Amino acid sequence: MSLSPEELDRHRRHILLKEIGGPGVQKLRAASVSIIGAGALGGPAALYLAAAGVGRIEIWDDDRVERSNLQRQVQFAEADTGAVKAETLGARIAALDPSIDVRVMAKRFAEDSRPEGTVLVDASDNFATRFALNRLAHASGRALVSAAVSGWTGQVGVFASGVIAQAPCYQCWVPEAPPAAEACDEVGVVGAVTGLTGSILALETVKWITGAGDPLIGRILVIDGLRSETRTVRLRRDLQCPVCSA
Repeated sequence: MSLSPEELDRHRRHILLKEIGGPGVQKLRAASVSIIGAGALGGPAALYLAAAGVGRIEIWDDDRVERSNLQRQVQFAEADTGAVKAETLGARIAALDPSIDVRVMAKRFAEDSRPEGTVLVDASDNFATRFALNRLAHASGRALVSAAVSGWTGQVGVFASGVIAQAPCYQCWVPEAPPAAEACDEVGVVGAVTGLTGSILALETVKWITGAGDPLIGRILVIDGLRSETRTVRLRRDLQCPVCSA
């Protein structure tokens, strides 16, 4: 897959990086990513993946834009209030790079959903979806790049149990939904932390696709926005995990 003059111009700054270069840009152009969630995490992740030249991006979300979203979901504007999030984000991606194949799934992700991406990006806001995505990623041999945010804290990890032997899956990290888990509309969250976490979600996806650097496989990056600190939690595969050890 050769790059056109327009693509060479657009992606020049990635081509200059030895870890990506022309071959990495070609991998991105050939890649297919499914993003589950078009909100505070999915928005920045989708826009940065589109800017990086990912060839096919699929967006799953059944919500509509509300005014309370605008504090953190900066891909939307006041005029978008009431619009379908997936469709609006899809239009933003198409405006950023018309050559990208954008697929909009304006419906809620469910257990029987079949996203087409070779990489699954979890930008959802509930444990049921995260668990379903983890099962799908493991069973179908795909990587799951997952993020979550609450309050001042964000976390990102790459779960590749279906691709790499002995790699832990999401359910090794979170065996079951915490009893005190709250819906995203019931807790406060700092908008800039969602943008930072969503950007790292895109970064880890780019690294996975291109083979650059050291993706967060078997590790969770925890971002403490209040103290401006980060730490990395190392995970082990749970030998009793119902997903990857079954």
